[in-house]
Amino acid sequence: MKVKVLSRNPDDYVRETKLDIQRVPRNYDPALHPFEVSREYTRALNATKLDRVFAKPFLASLDGHRDGVNCMAKHTKSLSTLLSGACDGEVKVWDLTKHECVRTLQAHEGFVRGIVVRYCGTSFFTVGDDKTIKQWKMEAPGYGEEEEPLNTVLGKTVFTGLDHHQNQAVFATCGQQVDIWDEQRSSPIRSFTWGVDSFSSVRFNPVETELLASCASDRSIVLYDMRESAPLKKVIMKMRSNTVCWNPMEAYYFTCSNEDYNLYTYDMRYLDRPLTVHMDHVSAVLDVDYSPTGREFVSASFDKTIRIFPKNAGHSREVYHTKRMQHVICTKWSADNKYILSGSDEMNIRLWKANASEKLGVLGPREREARNYNQKLREKFQHHPQIKRIARHRHLPKNIFHQSKELRIMKEARRRKESNVRKHSKPGAVPVVSEKEKHVLTVVK
Repeated sequence: MKVKVLSRNPDDYVRETKLDIQRVPRNYDPALHPFEVSREYTRALNATKLDRVFAKPFLASLDGHRDGVNCMAKHTKSLSTLLSGACDGEVKVWDLTKHECVRTLQAHEGFVRGIVVRYCGTSFFTVGDDKTIKQWKMEAPGYGEEEEPLNTVLGKTVFTGLDHHQNQAVFATCGQQVDIWDEQRSSPIRSFTWGVDSFSSVRFNPVETELLASCASDRSIVLYDMRESAPLKKVIMKMRSNTVCWNPMEAYYFTCSNEDYNLYTYDMRYLDRPLTVHMDHVSAVLDVDYSPTGREFVSASFDKTIRIFPKNAGHSREVYHTKRMQHVICTKWSADNKYILSGSDEMNIRLWKANASEKLGVLGPREREARNYNQKLREKFQHHPQIKRIARHRHLPKNIFHQSKELRIMKEARRRKESNVRKHSKPGAVPVVSEKEKHVLTVVK
């Protein structure tokens, strides 16, 4: 004999406390909810509007430098520590939780061109216009001790860039050539040149740790393998690249910031054309840094803004600016994926939220559920015209708004002219060149 028994879990209908709201059972059968989509659309619209209302990305300004901030470095072990180098040779160590400077040292005469923390976090290296590489202890000197470097190496030429290996006592510098140094030696263990006057930036690959990339003054991006005696290959572009940054999750991909207002993401195996051209800036792009997830990167530009781009999107999802911020020279994405730091001409370092409308602090379970639900709704209806318009809208400074409008008109005019020439020429005489292929001149191996 079969007996049917009702079984109910008290957790589904009993309140946790008497102040809690009553739990209501829900039947998710779509036949019972004919207006589900329209209700969800309204909720998605409200969620998108509230997202823009609560978008307040600026958190703090760290002031104390007496000249423009030229370079920054993240601590490899501590989330709350930041190092910055200025144009007057001063290096400062910051505590980001307290928003204050904990240590100042006069590292070089002239600009600090590069600063990087050793992989173990016990010391850091700086290079400057005085042709020296200096290694400093991370801890401040004790009472009565003098602030002196652990080690000083005098080079033959000015160094313009610096980066450290992920897990070896090896670092790379660039200037008139790219040099690989052992920390225990006072001369480079390997030097790379390829008929170039100077290099502006050098970066180690965080995944394939033997690989390096550098930007050169002849408009090229050069790739190296530390185990080889000569560079691997280089791609020559129409305009000069300023900095390069590897994707920390996908070993083959890197992004470079260019003088032609764009950023280019390349696959190092196929350098004849970039994977994506990232457009939106209206002046030269000076620095770029990836998020630790490898899904997005932040760019700093001469047009006084910083922008956040998804790695495979042609346009930025976010733009940050303030009235006082001048040309942004360097930018970093924090290792916990929550914050962005930018250093600019007018001697300030600014701290921003990576997600402009994110609530900082501890979220309750209900808050977290509501946030995730709203996020999913926004994703579901993101292509609806009204929601898309609200989500995309950004207030820009007047000069940037007009410059971007002018650039759009110029680009459209060029496209129209090319189309007219093609119409009145022999078939095949004026080939169609894609935006990706326009900016690359040649690849040399």
